[in-house]
Amino acid sequence: MKYISDILFWISTGLLVPVIVLLILLFIRSLLLTGSFFGQYLRIRKTYSIFTEKLSGLTAGNLPELRDEFSAISSKGANAKPDSLLLETFGQLLAATGNSARRQLLISDYEIAADKDLAVSRTLAKMGPVLGLMGTLIPMGPALVGLSTGDIASMAYNMQVAFATTVVGLFSSAIGFITQQVKQRWYMQDLNRLEYVSEVMDGVEGYEKKADR
Repeated sequence: MKYISDILFWISTGLLVPVIVLLILLFIRSLLLTGSFFGQYLRIRKTYSIFTEKLSGLTAGNLPELRDEFSAISSKGANAKPDSLLLETFGQLLAATGNSARRQLLISDYEIAADKDLAVSRTLAKMGPVLGLMGTLIPMGPALVGLSTGDIASMAYNMQVAFATTVVGLFSSAIGFITQQVKQRWYMQDLNRLEYVSEVMDGVEGYEKKADR
């Protein structure tokens, strides 16, 4: 039994350095995510003002006008395309006239892109506490050994490592959780509006078919 417990102790002690390295990487990634999240927030404020204006005026009468407007933007080159995935998808939806399957594919692609963007936030929210807990428990063994032998300096160092890893893990997790919640709300609003555009186009196309008959 002693050999098994020694093996487990060696394994857990050997995992301390990889756990600390991963926590540092998570911390750096959370800082980068904070910066990109702020930039995305500024773009969304600009995008929503444009998209809301287009969406509020979306009717059967001006649908061809909006379609021609986005077609003109796309024909000017890649540099002139909207820098927002929402506006780009909106323009592609308007261009997919008479093709309901194409519009469903575009909405599904937007949902996949949104899920991909949320992957980093989900990873931080889940892995931060896991690595933080591992970084807390691993040094506790050597700290207890130092306490039993009277090595207060060793115990204090290991306790310092344990507390530091906990704080870093919780910080990274908090950044991931907050950004995930906010981004999910953004993307849910976007998907609802894109589905509304698709349904309006379905209704217009159905009315046109009846009128042709």
